[in-house]
Amino acid sequence: MSDLITEAAAPTELPRAKTDWLPLLLIPALALLALPFVGSPSTWITLTVAGLAMGMMIFLMASGLTLVFGLMDIINFGHGVFISLGAYATLLVLGPLAGWATADSVGLNLALLLLCILAAMAMTGIAGAVFERVIVRPVYGSHLKQILVTMGGLIVTEQLIHAIWGASPIPIPLPQSLRGAFVLGDIIMERYRVVAVAIGLVVFVGMQLILNRTRIGLLIRAGVENPEMVEALGYRIRRLFVSVFIAGSALAGLGGVMWAFYRQTLTAGMGMEVMVLVFIVIIIGGLGSVGGCFVGSILVALVANYVGFIEPKLALISNILVMALVLIWRPQGLFPVARR
Repeated sequence: MSDLITEAAAPTELPRAKTDWLPLLLIPALALLALPFVGSPSTWITLTVAGLAMGMMIFLMASGLTLVFGLMDIINFGHGVFISLGAYATLLVLGPLAGWATADSVGLNLALLLLCILAAMAMTGIAGAVFERVIVRPVYGSHLKQILVTMGGLIVTEQLIHAIWGASPIPIPLPQSLRGAFVLGDIIMERYRVVAVAIGLVVFVGMQLILNRTRIGLLIRAGVENPEMVEALGYRIRRLFVSVFIAGSALAGLGGVMWAFYRQTLTAGMGMEVMVLVFIVIIIGGLGSVGGCFVGSILVALVANYVGFIEPKLALISNILVMALVLIWRPQGLFPVARR
């Protein structure tokens, strides 16, 4: 049985036997190209670390959407509301454990961040299950209807956030140990950004391992390529896809927590504020490619940081320019998905 599943589980991306290294070289090439324009090596390192951190936060917010689109072929324009829900879920933890945020203890501060992440992923995972069942399931296979109904679901959910938490912005404190920066000579690295880089790397590696090295990942990829065979082998493909949607929603909640502590202010529309950037990253990486989303997020964030320092007037359009250049070079994105 496992042999049959293996045969059905053709990769969702282009053949892995020949790794395409050229897009991966864009990141170090960009960093080295920016060095002479920045001038100071210490400033360059500071900008690079800050860009990597921002890239990881963008990846956390975008990875759930690219997972859902790549494996389920669903365009979810309501993805931004899961980012907002994840951000507001931090209030459920910060309320009873507010003392942990101000405690001068690395352990308590990191435990608080972890609890906020778990609460956000639980809340957005449940919300994703309801969203899929009520809004998305009736429109499987129709992208136009998906866009319309998910936008409607986003509006309704945003109004629910207003009804529960109010329309006024809510400040949230950054845990004490995550404030400030590490100073190494002339190099300054914000502590929270370093933590964001670590969390982003853990999530990316975890997603790659689950999708490519586990039985559940094998079944999901087999279901994408040949759902009839997976059903014939006795597996409920619908349940697998629902679990993918829930996982994508939970990842959006995780991204919402990191974005909330970065901004230190909660608003119902904070998720939609970054959705343009999320879609740019997904398009650059290749629709449905998790690895492409990771590379695209870092590329966009680094360009924004370097350009913002060298020529601030161009910073606002730097993301659009990157997307245009990538699509001229590779119209399907850096790591195109074979099925599309």
